[in-house]
Amino acid sequence: MPKLLSVNHLLKNRYRVLSVIGHGGMGAIYLSSDERLTGRNCAVKEVEQDPGLPEKLQQEAREQFYREASILARLDHPNLPKVSDFFSSGNRDYLVMDFIPGQDLRSMVEDARQLGKFLDAGDILGWSAQLCDALEYLHNQSPAILHRDIKPGNIRVTPNSLVKLVDFGLVKVLIPDEMTITVMQGRGTALYTPLEQYGGDTGHTDIRSDIYALGCTLYHLFTGQAPPEAKQRFLNPDSLIPLRHQNPMVTAEIERTVLWAMALHPDDRPATVGDFRKALFGDNAPPTPTAPAARYVRSLPKPILPLSQPDRVLAVIGASLFIIAVLASIVP
Repeated sequence: MPKLLSVNHLLKNRYRVLSVIGHGGMGAIYLSSDERLTGRNCAVKEVEQDPGLPEKLQQEAREQFYREASILARLDHPNLPKVSDFFSSGNRDYLVMDFIPGQDLRSMVEDARQLGKFLDAGDILGWSAQLCDALEYLHNQSPAILHRDIKPGNIRVTPNSLVKLVDFGLVKVLIPDEMTITVMQGRGTALYTPLEQYGGDTGHTDIRSDIYALGCTLYHLFTGQAPPEAKQRFLNPDSLIPLRHQNPMVTAEIERTVLWAMALHPDDRPATVGDFRKALFGDNAPPTPTAPAARYVRSLPKPILPLSQPDRVLAVIGASLFIIAVLASIVP
């Protein structure tokens, strides 16, 4: 794992590291202050190139980073963080984005589970509509852009209930011959990754890969449980428990639409996010919320416990008296 930058480290003579937001095997994300714009905080994503690669390949990777980071910098959508800068330092590449305040959906699901509750279905549908907006915007770019790592942990809800799909670390740009190129190397998170993405850059992915990850994300939000990996589902189809078996408040339409998006074969999924949206909402997609969401409402279903012996006796006596009373009222 690359060595983390220290607090107060100054990048590009402009971005001062305040703390580490997250890190992994290929880099990290830092909360940083913009020294040029007083009071502005940003998220700086760092990716370290493989030092074992030949110099020529490292140069090609860097050129690819600059080409595709420039594409991300042109994106402008309310449900996506704005990329404001990109640069390199040594063998590390950096992408500077808006810092998004609020809580991510993964932690919100976990908080709800700790309270024995589900997230509110109305809130989930409102977030889903915003996610569909963001994905349609990405997929309708020319060439189309894939996110490739949609999951609850990469979705933040701001204090005014605006959803932001963060972490562009695995964005791919579809070029006309249907080959794909990766902005920053990575393979997504296994629980939300479709089978066709398991091969990394050797596998063929398209917009239906994002739709699969979106379906898995909604499955997690509605049930409080992450779905099994696609590989496990392929080997054991019964490993995927239907949504309504876990949360009886989920409607049949929601369950059917989410499972459609989670189909193992891309041809069996919605062809576009628009198709998924129509199945989920019809023509009545909820508007973007303007007030903070109610975080939890419904409790997890409680098990039905067997009656004790005294309770069974009282129940039988009560039922017998009720029957006698009914018969007495209808017999002349």
